[in-house]
Formats: sequence, C-alpha cells, structure tokens
Amino acid sequence: MEAFDKLPGEINHLVSSFSSIPVVGDLMSGVTQYSFWLIVSSIVLLIIMFAFARRAAVVPHGRFANAMEYLVQYLESDIGMGILGKESWRRHMPFLGTLFMFIVVNNVIGIIPGMKPGTGTISTTAALALIAFVYFVWVGVKNHGAFGYLKSLAPKGVAFPLNVLIWIIEVISTLLRPITLAVRLFCNMFAGHIVLGSFALMVSLFAEPLIAQFTAANLMGALPSVAFAAILFVIYAIEIFVGVIQAYVFTVLTAVYIQGAEAKGH
Repeated sequence: MEAFDKLPGEINHLVSSFSSIPVVGDLMSGVTQYSFWLIVSSIVLLIIMFAFARRAAVVPHGRFANAMEYLVQYLESDIGMGILGKESWRRHMPFLGTLFMFIVVNNVIGIIPGMKPGTGTISTTAALALIAFVYFVWVGVKNHGAFGYLKSLAPKGVAFPLNVLIWIIEVISTLLRPITLAVRLFCNMFAGHIVLGSFALMVSLFAEPLIAQFTAANLMGALPSVAFAAILFVIYAIEIFVGVIQAYVFTVLTAVYIQGAEAKGH
C-alpha cells in the first residue's frame, strides 16, 4: 500500500523530531523544547501541590483531595515505611515524594500530542539520577563517615583477598547506579513515544487520501486508520500507566539505595 511505502520516511522524520531543538537562543545557551516543557511541567507540579496544600484536611473533601491523599499515603506506606523502615522514612520521604511527582508530571505531560516530556531526553534523566546518587551517597557518608561508607561497601565476614574483590565490584556497582537509573527511565519513555508516534502516523497516512478527496475507494482505503486509531487509544492508556510505573520504579530504587547506604556497617 502507498501508506506503507511512505512509512519509513515518516518514521525517520519522527525520530529526528526528538532531537533537541532550541526554541529560544541556541543549543549552548538557549532553551530547547525539552527544557521548555520541563519548565511547564514544574509549574504544573507547583500548581498541583499548592492546590492540594490548600485542600489538605483531617478528612479530605473532593475527588482531587482524596486522590492526592491516597497517593501520599500509598507512597508513605509502600516506599517510605515499606523500604526505609519506621525509624527513618520521615527524613527521606519529602525527597522521594518530590522525585516521584516530578517524574510522573513530566511523563504524563509528555504524552499529550504536541508536547515533549522533560524525561524524553537523556540529559534530564541523567540529572535526576545524579541527584539521587548524590543524595544516597550523602546519606551513607553522614551515617558512617566517608571512610566508613567506602569500607562498608564490602560485606563483613568475607576473608582476604575475596573481600577486596567484592569491594571493587560494589564500588563499580555503586558508580553505575546513576547510569542505570538514567538509561532505564529515558529508554522506556523514548521507546513509548516512538510507538505512539508510529501508530499516529499510520492513522494519518491511511486517512490522508480520504481527507484529500472523499470517494468510495478512498473510504475503503481509510478503514485501517480506524483500527490503528483504536490501537493508538489503547497504547495511550498503557503509556500513561508506564509513565507512572517508571516514576515508581525510579523512586523505589532510589529508596533502596538510601536504605542500603544507611544500613551498611550496622
């Protein structure tokens, strides 16, 4: 079909559209489309948080307040107390909650047609991963001291020279954590947007002749676009779910690293 013949070129154009393009200034000192939507997402997040703070009550009223209250309680019980424990979860929950909400809002806004997610570029996910890395290393150093934290990377009770080998592996593993956090989030969001864009292209390519000229033949040729549109709708719902799950996974792993940094040497 003609639509399938045009698809490779359109896919190449779609992939190239995900490159950072400055909307103000240049790539060195300007604002790219990702930076712009990152700023928009941050503003939206602030509006949501201020709106929730104004509606906060012992007994929340309204769907928005109840939904936010449920989310906060879930994060506290599942990630906070579930991973960090009852003694230390309150200290780290503001950081983890902010991390989760920031990633979720960016992921969901990026799914809206015409918008680009801040998490759709590796530089943003790398910055988030670096912040998480600095935070859990700081927790380890604060609890055990710099030398004590480095020493605690090797498990106790392991004889020399095996303990040295394990220590080297643990150091490398710790240094790789921000890389895996950044790549996991970026790849999942980028791949999801490519899939969404591909099905959107199929809808438009099959419907294009019908839009140009309404004939019986073009109407029959446009029928596959209905099927692709239905699939696209399902993928949109899945992508929203994936965006929330990826934020959850990123936050859970950060909480695990924090818990490990606190517990080492105990």
